[in-house]
Amino acid sequence: MHLIDNVLGSVDPESGLSSDVSLDAEAVLSALKLTDADFFNVTKRQEMAEGAKALNIPGFQRNRNQVGYPDGGLTNAPVLVFDPSMNEADFTGPDTKFSYPSLASGISRPSTDEDLAFMTILELGALLKSKQVTSVELVKVFSERLKRYDSTLKAVVTYTEELAQAQSLAADKLLQQGTYLGPLHGIPYGLKDTIAVPGYRTTWGSTSFKDQFFNEEAFVYTRLKEAGAVLIAKLATGSLAYDDIWFGGRTRNPWNIEEFSTGSSCGPAAATSAGTIPFAIGSETAGSISYPAARTGVTAFRPTFGMVSRWQIMSLSESLDKIGPFGRSIEDCTIVLDVLRGKDPRDLSSKNIKLKDPFSIDAKKLTVGYLPDAEMEVVRILKEQGVKMVPFDLKYSVDSAQQILNFTMDVDMLAHFDHWQRAGLDDAYEAQDQWPVELRRARLISAVDYVQAQRARHKLISEVLEALKGIDAFIGNATDWEKVAVGNLVGMPVAIIPAGLKSIQNPPPEGTRRRTTVTAGIYARPYGDSEVLALAMAFQKVTKHHLQRPPVDNVKP
Repeated sequence: MHLIDNVLGSVDPESGLSSDVSLDAEAVLSALKLTDADFFNVTKRQEMAEGAKALNIPGFQRNRNQVGYPDGGLTNAPVLVFDPSMNEADFTGPDTKFSYPSLASGISRPSTDEDLAFMTILELGALLKSKQVTSVELVKVFSERLKRYDSTLKAVVTYTEELAQAQSLAADKLLQQGTYLGPLHGIPYGLKDTIAVPGYRTTWGSTSFKDQFFNEEAFVYTRLKEAGAVLIAKLATGSLAYDDIWFGGRTRNPWNIEEFSTGSSCGPAAATSAGTIPFAIGSETAGSISYPAARTGVTAFRPTFGMVSRWQIMSLSESLDKIGPFGRSIEDCTIVLDVLRGKDPRDLSSKNIKLKDPFSIDAKKLTVGYLPDAEMEVVRILKEQGVKMVPFDLKYSVDSAQQILNFTMDVDMLAHFDHWQRAGLDDAYEAQDQWPVELRRARLISAVDYVQAQRARHKLISEVLEALKGIDAFIGNATDWEKVAVGNLVGMPVAIIPAGLKSIQNPPPEGTRRRTTVTAGIYARPYGDSEVLALAMAFQKVTKHHLQRPPVDNVKP
């Protein structure tokens, strides 16, 4: 009786309950209806209201005061860590050093900067080592291209000119002294602007955070810096890593400037596709590498969950976020992945995952499935290369992987941006039908139903791993939303590779150079990254789809 009085107000002499009982019971009922749990009678609902006010809410407030700020999920990671192998992977053996292919010594600098801009990492490295070009010159070429096209593409948030100048001079000096750090030595690149670099803004693409700086550098930036790579730009991300709209505009697709690039790694994809940067680093939680890579016709790789540390990178979901490269070719992506991979004690999910050398794998010894929606050009080419190709169906009993992913990502994201929402900063968000709506809805996902979603995720993963027994990889659509959801929930690696071009819809009568890109996804079970990379290399060695250049010299709508 005293608890009721203290929490809810005075006692009604007729009912013997608080005078606020009907209000509180009705409020609980309304909330329960929105969580599909409206099966309690009025007495039980009243009890729930009292307990929530006395116990739950003070506990919520204490926890939130401890870890609810700053926004972005960069600190205080949860103790629950996702293992995509379901605790079966054994990484106790020695790791394999990747044996990068060497180019013929006769490679020459092309006559135009346009041709130079579309060379691969290994080709640019050969020019640097033979002193036909300097890192300083490469920075100038790519920086000028970024500035020339970015008024239309909207792919750059911040130019890191002073840093690029210092890093390129240092790279050239080391080469003059006979020190070569590896294939990324002196190569310019860009980072998605969710990745922290001291001295430069890390805006997360958001008006709310556009003046934000971090003093600690992201693990991936440290690794690339140590490898001699030269950062020339922070590249656009959809606001708070959602789609392609950010505070500076909306990033466009170089292949068809009337289209947008999709997101949220919109800047890395568009800049790499346009030849304004040799390679870039993006991230994926639910398609943010796959979709923009496919739309812009660029090669990209989303590694197994845990392959690359997310330290000092804005987080949507600790059990879904993955970091991966965009490049001219799958060889470029493999080289970058080799630099980035490894355990970081500050990211509890990162591991020293032992990989086979993808450059040394004989693709003819692999068995590869293909789904009904697979791009048959890829199936045909791999079969001609001697790969055993078999029809395949990715079977599982979970009704919707998409819903499991949405529940997981949205609740995790809201935990990282709880303060942002409570402070009303979502009112300034760049696309009001995106995160603001989704995260308000996430407030109504109960803890019980979040855990049920994780149990359903476990069921999905177990069934997918069982389905993948007997094959080394499979070919499927790279942008089918259900497959993207399954791949991210399971933590599977996927290579997104260009597989052709087709005419745009409703082309102008006078003709156009704009095209719609055709892409394919090569997937494997977690930790099958090397097999995926080897298969993508086998495809690209005998095709030229990845070498096609968008009409970037005619970018105006």
